[in-house]
Amino acid sequence: MPASLPTPWIVAGALLVEGAVGWPRRLSHPVVWIGGLIEMLERRWNGAERPATTRRALGVLTLAILLLVAGGAGWGLEKLVAVTPFWSGLVLLLLCGATGLAARSLFDHVRAVARPLKADDLPAARQAVGMIVGRDVGAMDEGEIAAAALESLAESFCDGVVAPVFWFVIGGLPGLFAYKAVNTADSMIGHMEPRWRAFGWAAARADDLMNWIPARIAGVLIALGGGQGWRIMWRDAGKHASPNAGWPEAAMAGALRVRLGGPVRYDGVVTHRPDFGDWAPPRAHDLRRGLRVYGVACGLLMLLLIAGGFVWAQ
Repeated sequence: MPASLPTPWIVAGALLVEGAVGWPRRLSHPVVWIGGLIEMLERRWNGAERPATTRRALGVLTLAILLLVAGGAGWGLEKLVAVTPFWSGLVLLLLCGATGLAARSLFDHVRAVARPLKADDLPAARQAVGMIVGRDVGAMDEGEIAAAALESLAESFCDGVVAPVFWFVIGGLPGLFAYKAVNTADSMIGHMEPRWRAFGWAAARADDLMNWIPARIAGVLIALGGGQGWRIMWRDAGKHASPNAGWPEAAMAGALRVRLGGPVRYDGVVTHRPDFGDWAPPRAHDLRRGLRVYGVACGLLMLLLIAGGFVWAQ
């Protein structure tokens, strides 16, 4: 059993495994299983005929079930690791931990936008960015595509990398899997539209709480990765409607000296958002620069875990 290894080193190993090989596309990801459970419970309990108070209570119950299932799965796997020979247990723990991380996946998705954008293939770039954002992409120009991809890169650095790492260190596999369940629920039902507002309230609030510290860590790492961005992060982070997403997004805008935010279209309706940064909208080359900043930020996170392992071992 690898319990003698400092937890931050195990997390660093899982991050390295995921960064090196990613997730095989042919295999169904555990997040898909969580999503299936959320869809089933939402269909059963979020009927429009129910009062809002009832739907909110059922949303709380849904979140409790998700935490029980995900956390219980993590607890069971850790018990299995505990009775497995050291090296086999370590491999199992690293592989299970890697399923909750998305550093490689995020890089690949954003690079898939950067390549056609650099080649001035806007239709292909719109299609690629449509895979990672929920806004209307059909009429996006170069700057809007680059901005959407950079905003997704920055926010997902928190949701897909820093926050899972944080909860893996804090709570082991149960903490990691519980975070992924909450984050998945927030992305599926934690919305303000009438259909979701009551039922998804608990998921949205839990996600805000679990991302509060990681979002600020992510912003700091992005600012460090770009060598600048502190002023914009401190000034503009609070403008965002989310208590957390503004930190990495404002840090990315400052690190690249571009303007993010601004108006976007969802289902044909324009949503006006505040601007992050004082400069021009990003271009194709800024998206490439953003990927480099992201890579440095991931490297800094890895160094932080390695250093934390020495402290943990004391």
